[in-house]
Amino acid sequence: MSETHATIAPGAPVFPPGRYGRRRERGRRRPLLLVGLAAALLAVLGLVAAKLYDQYGDPEYRAEVITYTGITDTRVVVDFRVTVPPGGSATCLLRARSHDGAEVGQAEATVTARPGQRHVTARHEVPTTARPFIGEVLRCRPAG
Repeated sequence: MSETHATIAPGAPVFPPGRYGRRRERGRRRPLLLVGLAAALLAVLGLVAAKLYDQYGDPEYRAEVITYTGITDTRVVVDFRVTVPPGGSATCLLRARSHDGAEVGQAEATVTARPGQRHVTARHEVPTTARPFIGEVLRCRPAG
C-alpha cells in the first residue's frame, strides 16, 4: 500500500526521499542567459535609437518666432531666429493659421549664417488664402 499525502497533486509521481538525489528547483534554469539576452536587446535598441536620432533629430537647427506682423487678408510677415551650425544654412517651413486653427498659408524660407556665426535673424512673408491670426515656424532642416 502506498502512502498518499494531501499536499501532492493527484497524478504526480511520489518519489521516496533520498533515493533519486536532489531535485532541481523550477524557474532557476539559466539566469545568466536571460541577463545576456536582456543586455543584447538593450544594446540593439540603443543602436537603433542612436541611428534614428542621427537621421531625424538634429538639434543644431532650432527656430523661434520673434514676432509676426503685417497681417492682412492675403499675407503675414514672420520675423524669426534660427540656430544653425557655424556658417551653415537652413530651410525653414513657415505656416500661417486662421483664428479657428486652420492652415491658411505655407512658405519655405532659406537662411544662411555669416561665416563663424550660429544665429540668423530673418523676415519672410507668408502668402495666405484667408485672414491669418498667427504666423509660425514649423521646422528647420539643413538647406539643400
